[in-house]
Amino acid sequence: MGTSFVAHVFFLLWFFATTFSFFFKAESNVTCNEKDKQALLNFKQGLSDPFGVLSSWSDQEDCSRWHGVVYDNKTGRVTELSVFGVGGEISGSLLQLEHLNYLDFLVNDFNRTPIPTFLGSMASLTHLGLRYSNFSGRIPHQLGNLSNLRYLDLTGNDYLYADNFHWMSNLSSIQYLDLSQTKHQSEVGWFQIMSTFPSLSTLIVSDCELVNLNSSLGFGNFTSLQYLDLSYNLFSHEIPLSIFNSPKLESLNLNSNKLIGKFPESLGQLKQLTYLYLTDNSLSGPIPSSIGNLSYLKHLYLCDNQLNGTIPKTLGLLSNLEYLSIRYNFLTGTVDEEHFSKLSKLEILDISHTHLFFNVKSNWVPPFQLTYIIMSSCKIGPNFPTWLQTQRSVVDLRLSKSEIADKAPSWFWNWTSSITFIDLSDNQIEGDVSEIVLNSRVINLRSNHFKGQMPQLSTNVVALNIANNSISGPISSFMCQKMNRKNKLRALDVSNNLLTGAIPHCLKYWQSLTHLNLGSNDISGRIPYSMGSLVALQSLHVRNNRISGDIPSSLKKCSDLRLIDIGENPLSGAIPPWIGEMTNLTILRLRSNGFKGQIPLQICQLSSLIVLDLANNSLSGHIPNCLKNIKAMTISTPGFEAQYTYYDYFSRLILDRATYLENLMLVPKGVELEYEENLGFVKIIDLSSNNLSGSIPSEISVLSELCFLNLSQNQLIGKVPEKIGIMKKLESIDLSQNHLSGEIPLSLSSLTFLSHLNLSYNNLSGKIPLGTQLQTFDALSYIGNPQLRGYPLPRNCTIGEESQNRTSIGKTEEDSNNSNFYIGMGVGFAVGFWAVCGVLFFNRTWMHAYFRFFDDMKDWVYVTTVLNVNWLLEKLRSCHL
Repeated sequence: MGTSFVAHVFFLLWFFATTFSFFFKAESNVTCNEKDKQALLNFKQGLSDPFGVLSSWSDQEDCSRWHGVVYDNKTGRVTELSVFGVGGEISGSLLQLEHLNYLDFLVNDFNRTPIPTFLGSMASLTHLGLRYSNFSGRIPHQLGNLSNLRYLDLTGNDYLYADNFHWMSNLSSIQYLDLSQTKHQSEVGWFQIMSTFPSLSTLIVSDCELVNLNSSLGFGNFTSLQYLDLSYNLFSHEIPLSIFNSPKLESLNLNSNKLIGKFPESLGQLKQLTYLYLTDNSLSGPIPSSIGNLSYLKHLYLCDNQLNGTIPKTLGLLSNLEYLSIRYNFLTGTVDEEHFSKLSKLEILDISHTHLFFNVKSNWVPPFQLTYIIMSSCKIGPNFPTWLQTQRSVVDLRLSKSEIADKAPSWFWNWTSSITFIDLSDNQIEGDVSEIVLNSRVINLRSNHFKGQMPQLSTNVVALNIANNSISGPISSFMCQKMNRKNKLRALDVSNNLLTGAIPHCLKYWQSLTHLNLGSNDISGRIPYSMGSLVALQSLHVRNNRISGDIPSSLKKCSDLRLIDIGENPLSGAIPPWIGEMTNLTILRLRSNGFKGQIPLQICQLSSLIVLDLANNSLSGHIPNCLKNIKAMTISTPGFEAQYTYYDYFSRLILDRATYLENLMLVPKGVELEYEENLGFVKIIDLSSNNLSGSIPSEISVLSELCFLNLSQNQLIGKVPEKIGIMKKLESIDLSQNHLSGEIPLSLSSLTFLSHLNLSYNNLSGKIPLGTQLQTFDALSYIGNPQLRGYPLPRNCTIGEESQNRTSIGKTEEDSNNSNFYIGMGVGFAVGFWAVCGVLFFNRTWMHAYFRFFDDMKDWVYVTTVLNVNWLLEKLRSCHL
């Protein structure tokens, strides 16, 4: 849980508390002390009050009725002052408030000014809160003079720092200390000083970039410590064993550090522990069985570590446990009924992304009522979990990739009607969804075996993903259904199904849609003009259908469009010039259609474009020089956000987000690949398989962020751009099957990321430049260029490099002599071999004498053989130059 979230919660609580306290102040005959009143008015003069928080502070009104002011109704002296939402300067007139014991500044903007040193002279203070008020500079050591201080909170001032911790040594009465989000230039002795505070019950030092936490820091001296929060620091060692010697510790938060080592068995010593947060570290080993001793434990968060082994059965003894999260670990083994035997208060169960097998009997009735069931990527199947039917309070159900291969039971869909979030994706769940009504706000049924027509949607649904199933029937039946016309759907993905018919005009009723994916179905007809009424649309996928006609001009009304994928259809006509007006467009994929005409120059106005895929059409004309104006391909910019958040919701201590993940089929290196999470990092231009002519514009080399360039199978002429080597991010270049001429630019050899190159079937000439990359590709990258030479292209040994002394058939005299030498050597070898071996074969005496001689001469023969082999390899090597 982020610190900013906590700050907002505290702010709301404080705001309501102070607001209601204003209306319910007890009436008193004693008025506010005049001296204190004037001191407060002087304090107000130095402040800016943009929200009118101090509007009640007037000379005509008694300060007992001023907002944020509390006074003693017996003496009339101001004892408490709470201020929020102001700026300016804190006046020294506060020193005149001699009886002030409570001073709290919350969510102010003091414009990075230092904390006033005079606060250290307000000896009566027992409470000092300066949180989220934009202070900066060094924490004044004068604060250490406040010996009566019991509460000190400096959290949320990012530019505040301390030279050391010695200034705190006199705060002997401190009970609550929060230094979160402050920085500390020296950590020496920081914990020893704090361990000398006998009454310290709450210590929060979160997000301070501390690195020094080890067993020598004396945790055992914190005899009164109840709440310890050291989260979001840089501790990179084992958890000190002495931390488990604090007998009163109720809450331990070490989230988001780099802690290593095994989970200590001594954890079981913390008998009072109620909250344990160790998320996002590198802890290893098994969960200790001593965890069963923590009878008061309510929250157990061990997620995002490297824990392994099985879950101890003693976990089932934690009768007060409410939240259990152990996701993203390497835990193995079986989880059964015994692990939950006494967990009657459990509300959140998160065992997702582990190797656990949730194996319970089909008639199991759990002792708990869960609100969150998070079990994705955890083996549950093959049978559908029937125990779910016993849970009546579920708001979030996530069972994706849980190996369920069963039919969804008849009770299931009615049972889900009160659930907010459902994710059953990537299983093999079967069932006909034609007659069901979906009521959950977020529903992900992707990649299952559901069939029938599209289900009906209630007005609660904001996202439905039912891609990769066997849903059939006309798309119009779903979109034009009266019940669905009142929808509030923001994301709809029905791709990779069996839907038919034309996209209907009643699409205009789906005004809330931001993401629409109808790809890979059997949809026909034209893109309706009513598509332009979806003014909130951000991504449109209709690839791989049978949609014909042209792109309707109404689509330019969808000015928020970031992605258009209408590839693999029989669309025709010209690419409309108005597409350049869609300035938010980041991905444009029109490949494999029947578009004709030239590439409109207006495309160059799409400065955010990272994918331009116009491949496999009938486009003609020149490649526009102005492609250099596409800013996203020339400078490093934030990539395309492939994951969109379309629904946020709160549940107890959890802020959850429902997201839609974009996907796109691209051909970056000659092979079609699907991009999802990494889509934002792809920058590609693919104009292959068209009728483009002219030369490759030299300006294309300005696109220094481009990763993939494919201009193959066109009619391009001229040279490969000389400065192509400055496109340092290029991983793939395909210029094959054109009419390019000239030499391969030397700069091409400096592209260190290049892993795919195809220059085949052009008219390139000269020698392939030497470089670390170009010789790693095989000859197929260069074939079909008759005048090109050099490795890795093979060359005939009879063709020498010398141009002088050529014979009438193109050979040098030396080549002819070499050929005669090789022929003579071959004939001589054959004759000599059979002459010697024949004699040895028929004369046994000679044979024995020969082998005795060979044995004596074996060392000489070995040396001679090696020398001849080396000579022969050198000759063969000369044939490849």
